[in-house]
Amino acid sequence: MLPALWVSKTGLSAQDMNLTTISNNLANVATTGFKRDRAEFEDLLYQIRRQPGAQSSQDSELPSGLQLGTGVRVAGTQKIFTPGSLQTTEQPLDLAINGRGFFQILQPDGTIAYTRDGSFHLNADGQIVTSQGFALEPAIVLPGEVRTFTVGEDGTVSVTTAGNPQPQIIGNIQLADFVNPAGLEAVGNNQFLETASSGAPQVSNPGLNGVGTTLQNTLENSNVSVVEELVNMITTQRAYEMNSKVISTADQMLSFVTQNL
Repeated sequence: MLPALWVSKTGLSAQDMNLTTISNNLANVATTGFKRDRAEFEDLLYQIRRQPGAQSSQDSELPSGLQLGTGVRVAGTQKIFTPGSLQTTEQPLDLAINGRGFFQILQPDGTIAYTRDGSFHLNADGQIVTSQGFALEPAIVLPGEVRTFTVGEDGTVSVTTAGNPQPQIIGNIQLADFVNPAGLEAVGNNQFLETASSGAPQVSNPGLNGVGTTLQNTLENSNVSVVEELVNMITTQRAYEMNSKVISTADQMLSFVTQNL
């Protein structure tokens, strides 16, 4: 009965962490470029009372043995990088990636972060930056008196000015891709950092080397499915209730033993 209490306790803890993951997904259902998380579980160490395959006699062996599990734990969370739906906007600085890849963002400490959030802005110097004021890398600076601003599917940035109606190419947006995007470290602000698990970034122009294209006047929505998360939440709630029931049952059994023996 006591082992059952501890096993159920691990189940409660695991489902609590699973609910935290689900609640974070639902909280970010409207976050631009957000990628949902999925909790992954693994069973804990087993107590081997009778070894499977051990000799039960000189000419026979145990077909299964006796193995008692000690519970469950959350082994990790995985980012699911399926694409979100694309939303057309009226803002020329809104960009989306149609396919694989990440925008590169220059951090204040000089490192490069990566994001799928393409809701960019202009700072006082005419440079394209994120909502936190971090510059897009490579830097794109718009000249004064810009009349139109255009980003092609290949990342080419061109503008027209009041004194020159002919388009001028002022730069090119480059995207980074990773062998294992799920290995990136999520640091908040819709940004990720490179890790040993993600591999080194492979930078190229949009539309080349398997990297997606850039779409102007478009944003990528969160890939969270509200219906799926609600179903997961119901499943988590029921699993939590069942583990609570096991604790209640074990407690009743212990109470019977202490009162009647």
